[in-house]
Order: sequence, then C-alpha cells, then structure tokens
Amino acid sequence: MMAALYADYVADLRTLFGELDRRPDLFQTFDVRLELAAAGGLVVYETKRRKGQTDSLYYGRSTESGDNRQLSQASAFAALDRFFSLGQFVALSGEGEARALDAGYPHCAVNFSYRKKGQPSARSMLMVFVGFNDEADALQYVSAAEDRSAFVMERPCRGAKAYEWK
Repeated sequence: MMAALYADYVADLRTLFGELDRRPDLFQTFDVRLELAAAGGLVVYETKRRKGQTDSLYYGRSTESGDNRQLSQASAFAALDRFFSLGQFVALSGEGEARALDAGYPHCAVNFSYRKKGQPSARSMLMVFVGFNDEADALQYVSAAEDRSAFVMERPCRGAKAYEWK
C-alpha cells in the first residue's frame, strides 16, 4: 500500500493560510501554529484570536547560531508559503517512528483551527507534512522508509494524533 498524497489538500491550505495572513478580519476566531523545519533551520508562525484579542508570535532558529530570533510576519509567511508551493506532499500518521523524518526534506507541523465570520461552526486540523518537488520524489521517499506505518495511507486521515479537517 502506498502513502496518500496531499498536493491538493495543501494547495487549499495555502489559500486559507494566505487569507488568514492578509485578511484576519474575515475570521471570528483562529488558533494557528505552523512549524517549518527546512535546511536545518526552523520557522514558527503562531497567531491566535479569541474574544476579539489577537496574539501573534513569529520566530526562527538558524543553523549557524541555533538561537531563536524574532521574525517579521512577512518573513515567516514567505517561508511557509514557499513550502506550501512545493509540488507534492505526504503526511505523517503520528503512529510510526520519528525516523520517517529526514532532515534533508522540509517538513511542516500544522495545527490550524478557525471559524470564519458567519459560519455556524469551527474547523480544525492537525497534520505534519513532508514536502517534495514532485510525486516521484514523494513516492521514492516513502518506499525508502523503514516504517511505512509512519505515513498516512488513506484519506481522509482521522487518527488521534493526526487528522484532516473536522
């Protein structure tokens, strides 16, 4: 059995993330934390709105110093947007070994909850995506993994540690 592919899902997530970043006024509430690990560095984009109050934090850790430093919202968004624009993605199931993550490939933990104004209910998702240039790279990565149970094999993902929109 081969891992599920997520290019379409991440394309929709990219659109939603862009909308939240540029037009947060369209959302009643949101609680978003994105952690992108790429090229040995880390970028974190965190923002939350509850009861009309918005708190945000954007920071990164470079490979050179290893120290966290504050980033501008635009810089954090740009790094994540570049990741979301890759050609193909697989998702981790949360059940397999952490060895499924290879530092040579960018990966992003996404914890995204929101309710748009006028919508009757909130939506949330919790996933870790590994990004690739194309489908061939993604399939090669999965086939080389020691533990394939580390990957989501069937969509929609509804696990305890990883789940698509609910």
